[in-house]
Amino acid sequence: MADTETTRTPAGGTTIIEKKGSGGTILIAIVLLLAVVIGGFYLFSRAGSQNARDNAVTGAATSVSSAADKVGSAATDSK
Repeated sequence: MADTETTRTPAGGTTIIEKKGSGGTILIAIVLLLAVVIGGFYLFSRAGSQNARDNAVTGAATSVSSAADKVGSAATDSK
């Protein structure tokens, strides 16, 4: 919203002067929006890598479990 100032001249005329803002509010809004977008991208990309890491650990644990079962079976069969 622009501030206005009205001045009356001695000849009876009226001059209206509008004072406009510098646009700083728009600049701050753009910077905040950019920060939110970058933050969201960062969080979602970290969640994906965390899921991949969890899946890799689960796969390794399954392989170790399978190998342990085979060793147990071999030990039982050798008796």
